[in-house]
Amino acid sequence: MTRVAAVDIGTNSVRLLVADVRDADGHLKLVPIDRRMQITRLGEGVDATHRLAPRAIERTVAVLTEYGAAIAELGATRVRAAATSAARDATNRDEFFHAATAALGTEPELLSGQAEAALSFAGATAGLVDEPSPYLVIDVGGGSTEFSLGVTEPEASVSIDFGCVRITEQYLHSDPPEPEELSQAVSVVRDELGDVERQLPGLRDARTVVGLAGTITTVAAVEQGVPYSREAVHRFRLRRAAAEDVFRTLALEPAAARRENPGLEPGRVDTIVGGSIVLVGILRAFDLEEILVSEDDILDGLVRSLA
Repeated sequence: MTRVAAVDIGTNSVRLLVADVRDADGHLKLVPIDRRMQITRLGEGVDATHRLAPRAIERTVAVLTEYGAAIAELGATRVRAAATSAARDATNRDEFFHAATAALGTEPELLSGQAEAALSFAGATAGLVDEPSPYLVIDVGGGSTEFSLGVTEPEASVSIDFGCVRITEQYLHSDPPEPEELSQAVSVVRDELGDVERQLPGLRDARTVVGLAGTITTVAAVEQGVPYSREAVHRFRLRRAAAEDVFRTLALEPAAARRENPGLEPGRVDTIVGGSIVLVGILRAFDLEEILVSEDDILDGLVRSLA
């Protein structure tokens, strides 16, 4: 058995997984020891400035310092940290990486969109023993959204530059968003998704569609009317009609009212409408009636890559 740790440094949140990994009859078995998530909004303003803001770096490095201490205390012998969309877009990412390395004790690596998709696919599908393949894995992040299609590994993947933070910062400026703002964001997402289907021509042949990351898990919690928890949302089947209802409700509420929803974490109040536009746009564009919500994602993929 080997104890390993992975850190996912995203546009909106920073997450940690420490797990024991062992070989069980030729299959890797993960035993989670510690899972953590904090919203630091590293990508705040990056879409406009192409730079990581000093306060965003400061917030994220503070969390990475905590994670570094936890990794050392728990005795992980292998560590992998990965940065995604916000760092890809930032001209000053080296400044952040230097501070992050000092805080975490491990140098983060910059993942391409395709590498991000492959790791998400690996993490999300490893436990799908009772779900038919091929799988379409959809990861709605803060700055980008990844699609990967395959059986045991992704045969094709696409990464597009929109997510809950990017859509919010570009189009949703009112509280609640004006109808014109919502309409423009919906149109942009719809147009971009046409390119996804051209690059993944077998997309509609997927027998199981898996949805990952904070937007999708939050919509699942809101739909159930329960406080967000891994147990509540993992393997929940989110119907398209339910996602549409959640989107309409959240889009019409001001942030103060939205904040009272038991399934909505405070750090996602201002970006969940933008994320819901992406999610609903995907369900509409590909005529998907439901998705299987998964809490196994890129973190699990990173951990498996260390085994």
